[in-house]
Order: sequence, then C-alpha cells, then structure tokens
Amino acid sequence: MILVLGGTFEARQLAALLVARNERFVSSLAGSVSHPRLPPGPVRIGGFGGPDGLLAWLQCHRVRAVVDATHPFAERISSSAVIACEQARLPLLRLEREGWRERPGDVWHWVKTLPEAAQLVDELKPQRVFLTTGRQGLEAFAHLCAPWFLVRCVDAPSRPLPASSELLLDRGPYTLASERALLERHQIDMLITKDSGGSHTSAKLQAARERRLPVIVVRRPDRPALLPRVTDAPQALAWLTRLPSIAE
Repeated sequence: MILVLGGTFEARQLAALLVARNERFVSSLAGSVSHPRLPPGPVRIGGFGGPDGLLAWLQCHRVRAVVDATHPFAERISSSAVIACEQARLPLLRLEREGWRERPGDVWHWVKTLPEAAQLVDELKPQRVFLTTGRQGLEAFAHLCAPWFLVRCVDAPSRPLPASSELLLDRGPYTLASERALLERHQIDMLITKDSGGSHTSAKLQAARERRLPVIVVRRPDRPALLPRVTDAPQALAWLTRLPSIAE
C-alpha cells in the first residue's frame, strides 16, 4: 500500500500514474473543502487524528511508503507525516510544486505570516485589497477598518471577515483575462496572496504586474531539510519505483 496525502493538482497527477501502473494505493484528502476534486483511484476523506492516529492507520493498512503531496501551507498533516513515518520507519517523500518567483515589474513584499501581512496593509494604507489567502486565517485581517477587501475563497469562511469586505466564492484555475477584468472592475490597488506556486492561480500575479500593484506574499512554512523532495508527479513515481518494496 502507498499512501498519497493529497488535495493538490500534483497529487491527482500522481494518482493517475499509480492507477496506470496498477499499484495498490490510496489518496487521502483532509476534507477541508465541501466539494473537492477527487483523484482517480481509491480515496479516503478526513483527518487521522494527529501523528498517533496516522501512525495507527499506517500500521493497520501495512503502508510501505508515503508521499506528502498536500498544499504548501498544510503544515499540520505534513508535520504528522514526518513524526508518524519516523516512528514507523517508513520512507516519506515531499511532492511540492515550485514556488513563485519575482519577475521584472513586480512590486512584491514578502512576509512570514498572515498577521505580518495585516500589519503591512496597515502601514502601506491601500484603499481596495484583493485578498486571496484562503479561508483559513482571515481573522488576521478582521480588525482592519480602513481598506475595503475583496475576499476570494473556495468555500465560505467560518471566521469573521474585515468589516468592509465582499466575499467571492470561486475556484481556479483562473485566466489572465478574468483576473484583469476583476482587478479593473473592483479598482484593486493591492493583492495579498500565499506563495502557493503553480499555474492554476498565478494569473492574478501577471495581472497585478501589469498594473504595477503592490503584492504582499506570505512565505511558505519551513520543511525538514533532510526530507526527500520532488516537484512533479513523474519524479515522485520514479522515487517510488526505486524503493525495493515498490519495485519488486
């Protein structure tokens, strides 16, 4: 059994490759969105109950390897995977797309956390902000009264929004034309995002670049330095096939 901790485009790609090879595996989704895009093959939805719960699941299902292909900001499950795999003495691979990089014309401000992003908003004093950091952590901006926020999420958040805001429920991928139109229609003068990487949501960066808008970018959390890491599904499959228990 191979366990793929998924929920990302790369995880779905890997699942398709494993199905094509007729490998025995299961993709696990956290269930954080109401209608997730399901990968091919067997799927389980829901948490494990921390490192101990994940360890018990790995042992019960005789898992031979784990691929952590969760979102770059899914810290909790990634931390649980490291601890559980160490205790179970199982190989663990991190499958994570490359982060975004600044290009000529960008006006980026890097921060480590959402509260730091909110503090920078207070300092830079924009009037109309496009907030695309997801529904988790929006309370960091709830106390800001001066700017108006356009908050885009896949599902409605359960935490308070900024007092002056509009909620836009939408799911990528987004086109450059649609992002240009959105910035124009709402007269956006600042973008806030996390460094999710990939192409599904990168059009907003190009649209902001064209308008010379300041962009606050939240850095990714640190990962264990010694953890094997690849950036796409074919590389993950190659890593799996090099493991004796998988290749035999």
